[in-house]
Amino acid sequence: MKRDTAIVCLMGPTASGKTALAVELAREYPFEIISVDSALVYKGMDIGTAKPDPALLLEVPHHLIDIRDPSEIYSAADFRNNAIQLVAEIRSRGKVPLLAGGTMLYFKALKEGLAKLPPADVATRERISNFALAEGWPAVHDRLQAVDPVSAARIHQNDTQRLQRALEVYELSGRTMTSWQKEGMEPCPFDLLEIAVIPQDRAKLHAAIEVRFNQMIDKGLIEEVESLRCREDLHEGLASTKAVGYRQVWQYLNGDYQYEEMIEKAIIATRQLAKRQFTWLRSWQSLHQIAEPKVTEALKIIKRSSILV
Repeated sequence: MKRDTAIVCLMGPTASGKTALAVELAREYPFEIISVDSALVYKGMDIGTAKPDPALLLEVPHHLIDIRDPSEIYSAADFRNNAIQLVAEIRSRGKVPLLAGGTMLYFKALKEGLAKLPPADVATRERISNFALAEGWPAVHDRLQAVDPVSAARIHQNDTQRLQRALEVYELSGRTMTSWQKEGMEPCPFDLLEIAVIPQDRAKLHAAIEVRFNQMIDKGLIEEVESLRCREDLHEGLASTKAVGYRQVWQYLNGDYQYEEMIEKAIIATRQLAKRQFTWLRSWQSLHQIAEPKVTEALKIIKRSSILV
């Protein structure tokens, strides 16, 4: 694997320390970080996303942070296009692209390509979201089952983002996502060195998730969500406000939960997110695993690949 054709992908479950590891690598070696996180793209969502603070971003720049308003759509296709362009720019500066984050769908889109689906449509998504708010996501799943049973069998009724997208594709084009995907994918234009931080002690990871969420509350997460709720153009059905932590605080502010119940539900949701990330990683091909987010361990793998010279 040659430096001029390769990028490093650093992935792992939430709260595993992968982001801090990426920062340490970029401080000491010629890397530039591209964030692979579906929530960090949104402006004004800082505390609940554990976004690097301005001082750190000044010291170690990260790409694909604060590039969308929370009212806007940012898709896996958007990420793939942005990442490919950024890789070329980073290489032109003589640096090595380091993609770091936990949105596994984005890594998959980059690695395996995407079908050429119709672009996202705000009005259609809002209509589906409003239907879900009124009838529940199981009803959305039933609607998808009626028009695209293959996708419905693959997508769980609680996987709201993929469920919404599959139904959106059908409503926009009159064709199922399954039929679009049969037309083939765009190949990855470069080599990927894939490294994952895989904590061995799940109890320790769960404890870290709990500590981190309580710290977010102390830093002002509730006030951050309050400021989002004050905006007339934001609602619970958006991808931004459905992010883990934000959804539960939003529901708490709606009066759906008591304070302690909100804390518990947010922590549980974050642990469930970590579980889904573990599931993705177990099936990942060509993955180099490290148990702890240590620079020395990551460098052993990177140097064996000849990316760093």
